[in-house]
Amino acid sequence: MSSTDDHSTDHAMDSADAPHVPVLKERVLQTLRPALDRPGAVAVDGTLGAGGHSEALLRAHSDLTVIGLDRDPDALALARKRLAPFKDRFIAVPCVYDAIAEVVAEQGFDGVDGILFDLGVSSMQLDQADRGFAYSQDAPLDMRMNPEDPLTAQQVVNTYPPADLVRILRHFGEEKFATRIVSALVKRREQAPITTSSQLVELIRDAIPAAGKRKGGNPAKRTFQALRIEVNSELDVWSRALPAALDTLRPLGRIVVLSYHSLEDRITKKELASRSISTTPRGLPVDLPGTGPTIRLLNRRAEPATDTEIKENPRAASVKMRAAERRATTAPGEEGAS
Repeated sequence: MSSTDDHSTDHAMDSADAPHVPVLKERVLQTLRPALDRPGAVAVDGTLGAGGHSEALLRAHSDLTVIGLDRDPDALALARKRLAPFKDRFIAVPCVYDAIAEVVAEQGFDGVDGILFDLGVSSMQLDQADRGFAYSQDAPLDMRMNPEDPLTAQQVVNTYPPADLVRILRHFGEEKFATRIVSALVKRREQAPITTSSQLVELIRDAIPAAGKRKGGNPAKRTFQALRIEVNSELDVWSRALPAALDTLRPLGRIVVLSYHSLEDRITKKELASRSISTTPRGLPVDLPGTGPTIRLLNRRAEPATDTEIKENPRAASVKMRAAERRATTAPGEEGAS
């Protein structure tokens, strides 16, 4: 699976205010439908963006309430405007999605019937040049999903010790030329701070050997991904968010996760797998209380986009989908096999 995720999730608006196509929209709707067809169903869109998936869910289920979470105030403003026709069936909440359990409780629900996470950077964030997410556009090195957060990519690049930068590029970007890039970066920042995306892209191009530039697209994409993950603590947040989300599902509730690089998908796979098996010691005739599987996997392997889906939406090229259903005998919040 590709480690890069320079996709655009569905949600944002381009310069013409036309919504992007939601990634795997029909498959997401189909997978969540059995859980959301129930009377008074509640769903959480954990990565709201400008509301593409939420709009599709609300249109597909006339009795559904959607709680949309996002840390980006610009995204929340767009989503509120876009989904205003649904009135009180849509609730927008400014937060990071690892707060899902608290948000659901604060809204007065004892659990939810469906959850969607469309991970990574959104098209709106890529399209806004001044946010600094896109290596193809010159902008200040920022990369904060919430502009009020303190840490920026510029601070990471100019103040982190070299060993930490190498670790970040290797782990979060799976960049095999991390040492060469960091060496060049440290030399450059000793002369003057690196403040823009174009400066960083040029530095990376010069640092990587010619053979490393011949395939895999823009040589800066892995570094930009790594910096963005560090700035927004994305993997730490996801490691907390997924267990919390699974614990909020009602019996027979369903979750869909769209990932765009191997690190996210690895966390997702491990958590779902651990909850889908019994932890009762082998040899016992029945599961001990609290050790039985709490979810049922709806797909054993991560599903990629089809050729047709990629043709309709090229931004789905690197997506992998995983889905699961909470078992009927498990109540929200009950300890499971994770």
